[in-house]
This record gives sequence, structure tokens and C-alpha cells, in this order.
Amino acid sequence: MNTLRVGLLLAGMTALFLTVGWLIGGQTGMVIAFLAAAGMNVFAWWNSDRMILRMYNAQEVDARSAPQLYGIVEQLARRADLPMPRVYVIDSAQPNAFATGRSPQHAAVAATTGLMRLLNAEELAGVMAHELAHVKHRDTLTGTITATLAGAVGMLANFAFFFGGSRDEENPSPLGFVGVLLLSILAPLAAMIVQMAVSRTNEYAADAAGAEICGQPLWLASALEKLEAGARHIDMPRAENNPATAHLFIVNPLHARKVDSLFSTHPATANRVARLREMAGVGGMGRLAATGPWG
Repeated sequence: MNTLRVGLLLAGMTALFLTVGWLIGGQTGMVIAFLAAAGMNVFAWWNSDRMILRMYNAQEVDARSAPQLYGIVEQLARRADLPMPRVYVIDSAQPNAFATGRSPQHAAVAATTGLMRLLNAEELAGVMAHELAHVKHRDTLTGTITATLAGAVGMLANFAFFFGGSRDEENPSPLGFVGVLLLSILAPLAAMIVQMAVSRTNEYAADAAGAEICGQPLWLASALEKLEAGARHIDMPRAENNPATAHLFIVNPLHARKVDSLFSTHPATANRVARLREMAGVGGMGRLAATGPWG
């Protein structure tokens, strides 16, 4: 199912590229957009994880440089029957985290310094279990490709705005200047809608699977409440400057710009917490060994 979803995502984003190219420059614009889309798809498949980590200046850590975080991820990866992912730390006061990578064998998880300061060990385990659930479900590939291509659609729309469409008599823009102006607004919105549809479903599924991995739904529920409060009041400038990556994070990192609230890539935290508390009430989730790195 995830392979099909990735294929549909690539096809949809490519179609959006072709449409935007055609509306900007007719047949010539469509050919150029096709070549750009093909290149972006290949690049996103193989390099989007490294690009995202570089964008946030994430620093790789190990058992010596970040023993608690690394130890928690290591034990959770064993419980989830996953290869050990690379572990990164982002120097940001906002408490947040994300996972990336094209497959479980090429995965990475990243946590901000703000998250590591704010959460206790059990809550940190809940968050990392959520991120490993994304890895297990291969949401990381979908998310990184979406972030890369949505950002590219935005750049193409900006190109349309500044150049106003082709004025080449042989390959005129089908919509003219007014149409291209509208396109420069609508194309990024279309990309955002794709991100919203992908992200909201993935977050609920990762919450449930993460709770099963760590064995304690309430650990993640407590962490989400703290992260929501922290992210609402603490800026993450890199995320604000790259809103196409917002859906990668466990909670929405955007709040400084009013427009961000119009299109949330995450379901309401209160709803996520309610579902996790319902899971905890069912029983039978089990408990992690007290000898774990958070015990």
C-alpha cells in the first residue's frame, strides 16, 4: 500500500509540475517542467533525506555523544525489529522531532535540543517510538519526497510570478499574465493540500504504532501535550523559512506567520492525545523492561 501511495504521490506531483510548466510556457514550458520533474523525482528518491538533515543543520550523534537519546532509539529499534537508524540532534530551542530516509535500511531520526531538555526519559521514548513507526511504515520516503517536490512546486510558482508567463509568440502562455498570477498562488496551495492529506493520516497511524512499540500510549500522549505547548511559543526559524518541510515533524513547527494556521499539516493534538488515552484504557499494551535506558 505504501509503495502504491509513493507511486501516486510521484505521479501527482509530476502532473502538477507539467501543468504548471504548460500554463507558464506552453509546450516548451511543459517539456522543461517534465525534465525538471524527472530530475527532482530521482533526486528526492536518493538524496532528500540528506538534504532535509542539512537544511536543519542536524548533527549526527552516537552512544558516546548522546547516550540517553541513542540508547533509547537503539532499544526501541530492537523492539520494532528495525535496523538501527542514524541519530541526529538539531540545535533548536523548539521541542520537536522527525524521521527521514527512503527505507528502514537508510533511515535517520532527529530530535531538537529543546525536546531533549523538555521531556523526561519515558516521554522521549514515546516520541522516538513514534518516529520509528514512521520508519517502519515507510512514511519517511513519502514525507521527504513530498517536502522536496512541494518546495520545488513553490519555486516554479515563484518563477511564474516574476516572469509572468512566456511571451514567446511560438509558445505563448495559455493563461496570460493574469492567469499566471493566479497560478503562482494556487500551485503552492495544491502542493500544501497534498501534504495535508498525506501527513494527517500518517500521524494518527504513527501514534498508534509508536504506542505499541514503546508499550505505553500515555508516554507519547504526555509528550505531545508538552511539545504542542512548546512549539506554539518557541520559533523554529529554519522551519518558518522552509514550510514545505513542516509535515515531517511530530508537531507542527510553524506559528510565527499567520498564514501557517490556515493549512495545518497535522491533526489536532487534543484528538491525538484522546486516541492514545483510549488505547491506554484498553489494556494489554504491556510494559518495557525496567532496565531500559529510560527506566
